[in-house]
Amino acid sequence: MKSKFLFFILLISAGNLFAQVQNADSLNNKPKKENFADDWAALTKYQKENELLPPPNRKEKRVVFLGSSIFEFWKQKDPEYFTKNPYLDRGISGQISPQLLIRFRQDVINLKPKVVIILAGSNDIAGNTGHVTIDKIMDNIKSMAELARLHHIKVILCKYLPVYEYPWNKNIKAADIIINLNEKIAAYAKDRNYTILDYWTPLVDERKGQRAELTIDGVHPNLAGYKIMEEVTDAAVKKALKSRH
Repeated sequence: MKSKFLFFILLISAGNLFAQVQNADSLNNKPKKENFADDWAALTKYQKENELLPPPNRKEKRVVFLGSSIFEFWKQKDPEYFTKNPYLDRGISGQISPQLLIRFRQDVINLKPKVVIILAGSNDIAGNTGHVTIDKIMDNIKSMAELARLHHIKVILCKYLPVYEYPWNKNIKAADIIINLNEKIAAYAKDRNYTILDYWTPLVDERKGQRAELTIDGVHPNLAGYKIMEEVTDAAVKKALKSRH
């Protein structure tokens, strides 16, 4: 009787041990969560969408919008603008100009557009990291423009939208810095025969910020602001397509 009891205890122990081993094996074989720490420029955001995108047909005049939150929110506010036109929105909120440069091959060149619209610089300024200069922003914009021209893509460079101050960083006196950046962008565009797209002039108020009726926070436009941007954008696209450069 005693031996039967011991055998029963051993059988239960063996079963528990087997279950623990199986559980440990299942934990060890559990798929590891992929680490995207190296994807500083967020290439994964549009990777799948790009892969599913067919190449442009012969008559398609594809345009890529490359920028940060201004462009990303635009498609959210007025999706019809992008569905009724051959326009691809590749904006990622919060991105600075070196991140746009890293994404340029995947999110612009490989999509084979006729035109690219580059809107860059504001997040660099707003970040207040202490290392950003207008010249460094311009270096990244120039590199993107040169890559586009090398691949026979028409270039549109944007005068940035007016910003009086950033709600999240009011220590920065943004208005005059953006004016300075826009002057550099316009001069470079003129020198290289790139099309300039002026988002600053139709949106600016007397403080050199955005008109209150056209913005949600002094930085990002509302739908009325985007409607104004659509008018000047379409005109710039037509101009760029007609240009020889």
